Amino acid sequence: MAECLVEMKGITKTFPGVVALDDVSFDCRAGEVHAVVGENGAGKSTLMKILAGVYQPDEGSILIEGESVRLASPHDAQLHRVSIIYQELNLLPDLNVAENVFLGREPRGRLGILDEGGEAERAREVLQRLGVDIDPGTKLGRLSMAQQQMVEIAKALSLNARVVIMDEPSAALGGRDLEYLFRVIRALKEQGVGVIYISHRIAEIFEVADRVTVFKDGKVVGTFPVAEVDRPELVRLMIGRSFSETFPQRGSTPGEEILRIDGLRVGERLKDIHLTARRGEVIGISGLVGAGRTELAQAIFGSRRIDGGEIHVAGKKVNLRTPRQALRHKIGYLTEDRNAEGLVMGQTVMENAALPSLAKRQRWGVVNRKREREVVEETTHDLRLRAPSLGADVENLSGGNRQKVVLAKWLISGPELIIFDEPTRGIDVGAKAEIWQLMRDLADQGKAIVMISSELPEIVGMSDRVYVMHRGMIVGELNGEQATEEQVMMLATYGKSDGR
Repeated sequence: MAECLVEMKGITKTFPGVVALDDVSFDCRAGEVHAVVGENGAGKSTLMKILAGVYQPDEGSILIEGESVRLASPHDAQLHRVSIIYQELNLLPDLNVAENVFLGREPRGRLGILDEGGEAERAREVLQRLGVDIDPGTKLGRLSMAQQQMVEIAKALSLNARVVIMDEPSAALGGRDLEYLFRVIRALKEQGVGVIYISHRIAEIFEVADRVTVFKDGKVVGTFPVAEVDRPELVRLMIGRSFSETFPQRGSTPGEEILRIDGLRVGERLKDIHLTARRGEVIGISGLVGAGRTELAQAIFGSRRIDGGEIHVAGKKVNLRTPRQALRHKIGYLTEDRNAEGLVMGQTVMENAALPSLAKRQRWGVVNRKREREVVEETTHDLRLRAPSLGADVENLSGGNRQKVVLAKWLISGPELIIFDEPTRGIDVGAKAEIWQLMRDLADQGKAIVMISSELPEIVGMSDRVYVMHRGMIVGELNGEQATEEQVMMLATYGKSDGR
């Protein structure tokens, strides 16, 4: 059996009114990928923050390489060779790769002068250990999301980490970028590093992990060799019931055209885009990271300047220069980053849900609070929002419930076209099924749904039609019932259905 790098025994952690972890034990060995799964709020992130020195346990002990330790801070964790890579990368886009890797630990000469050459050389050595070919002098902001993630991993290795915790590392990745990440993780394994891998994407667990620990309600349900558990069983252990990743039944014949795009052009990002969406349809937009999917959504919503082409909404040519104009034309947009762009953290469910439609309930500058509460209560009830109250801070909700608050605020504004950008990113499997059903219900009510997703099963399973993007262009349109993951990936990767 491989050397045990980390062992956590009897860990208990409580927050006001909540037992986050209840007598949890966990370990990670050298040269293994140990996956951690569970619904949002199950306790997995809390345990990892304890291991990273962010939180202190109320009870229990931690052993690192057989030695009992107290990790009083993230710095303590780093000294014990434990590094954590969060979903939101902790990097500075205006600095170059080497500067990011050694930020705060810059190598200096005898007179205290920064040794830029030595810094670049050391960064290159760490990147080579990962099998990554990135110039240390490149500005971070010029790199793809996958490459930035490699820089974050290199930063961890530069601290001589023997245990690397990855929290949702694939959330913004797909296709070749995802395989790039897996290749680097395998390189870490070969060097004897223990990788703790948190992910809601169940398929990845079977791709990259050796063992998997399932959390539910602050407890460990069990730890299993990945080879000895299948996907349905793993999901059942996570959510406590059987779950089939069966998507809602597709809609009937679609209705009138809500959106038509002809020859849309946005600088060098989008070229000659043609697209339609009708009432009752879920339109999927697929493509690799950087293909232009989000830029297309932003152009439709008026948050990105259009350089050419036409947009028609409900049969009328429109000039959408601002989100306010898009809102007036009954367009809603659930952004990719719900936390930074879709919600106002520190404000309540009520305040967030009511925000875009305040003008509807104002007279002489005074908001009708009674009517506001009625509307928000009705909408959040229909969405089956699980929150302590409408006065609860959205920051304390799970990913799935935050997404429902974002959806509520747009539904209250009365949209006919709703754009979902990565609708289930960072959401557990049980909540995903609810979001999928909500999207289909909205389509059945006569809304037009445009869905951008990096998850191929979601694109193929949810879409009535699929548009595939490659380098800023739409390179294929597939009927949802006939589309396959292979067809979509071939078009997204090569821009052609035959890959040649």
